[in-house]
Amino acid sequence: MNWRYKLQPAPGGSTGSLQLVYEPCPEPVPGPGDIVVGVSARSLNYRDLLMLRGQSASSAGGGVVPLSDGAGTVVAVGDGVTEFAVGDRVTGCFFRDWQDGPFDLAYHSAARGGSCDGMLAGSVVGPVGAFVPTPAHLSDEEAACLPCAALTAWHALFERGDLQPGQSVLALGTGGVSMWALQLATAAGARVIVTSRSAEKLERARAWGAWETVDTAEWPDWAARVWDLTGKRGVDHVIEVGGPGTLGQSMRAVAAGGHIALIGVLSGFGAPDASLFPLVARNVDLHGIYVGSRAMFTRMNAFLAAHQLRPVMDRSFSVGEIEEAYAWLESGRHLGKITVTG
Repeated sequence: MNWRYKLQPAPGGSTGSLQLVYEPCPEPVPGPGDIVVGVSARSLNYRDLLMLRGQSASSAGGGVVPLSDGAGTVVAVGDGVTEFAVGDRVTGCFFRDWQDGPFDLAYHSAARGGSCDGMLAGSVVGPVGAFVPTPAHLSDEEAACLPCAALTAWHALFERGDLQPGQSVLALGTGGVSMWALQLATAAGARVIVTSRSAEKLERARAWGAWETVDTAEWPDWAARVWDLTGKRGVDHVIEVGGPGTLGQSMRAVAAGGHIALIGVLSGFGAPDASLFPLVARNVDLHGIYVGSRAMFTRMNAFLAAHQLRPVMDRSFSVGEIEEAYAWLESGRHLGKITVTG
């Protein structure tokens, strides 16, 4: 018997809030072109908190299996499947239907853990194109950290940002996307500045290869500090995960002709707190980044294998500790990825 968790309306909770509900369910059966994957590991992203809080239109009303990220082993294949066989290790793609090429709004209708069922289950079924082979040097738990955070950082820096050796990158905070940006950019020969309010986290970021760090408790005007660290030139790339509350400083920290990858909404969904004119004055590229395609995932995995990169891991929880895993993510005390195994 299979199992899954679903997001359901919370009795007596605040408007829109959801809860995790465990339920047994039948084992999935693959249709033509499908595979069934026994999921052994998953990872959490900030998006999963938004889903649980009912702050995403995708999770309105509940009923979806959460978590976009997961990895495991193929346990059954449908008719016509040749790319994978039983026993192969695979990792799920965030977008089921975005195979390659430009993004289309239609892809939003099949985003794991939001508009379609995610990976918080014992087994999942999906078309072959919704999975990629797991890099051989990674465990399933490590591979489960790739689909959202790693691919987002890869898309931002390499697919849209055209990162070059010797360039500089500013990574805001020490969450999953920022730590992947640190590793990927460092491996590509770039210099990375990491920000955080935690001296302990900054020390760990330096151990992972950060060129410079900025303690935002000491430097609330962190853009000025970044400007000084770069010889009053600014950084070539900004991994902007904060959103409207941090975009103003990111615009002040970016170099002329630089690139800002607008990724997260950690500071909310409101309007920016500053004028957008610096984007014009400095001829800056501003790209909205929402994960990436299967083709990007494949290219990223080749890079990870070539450089033997592994995710920065924070804590691992069992499936039975799923609520504790969400609470740890919400606390903001983590550095890198939070995983759920079993």
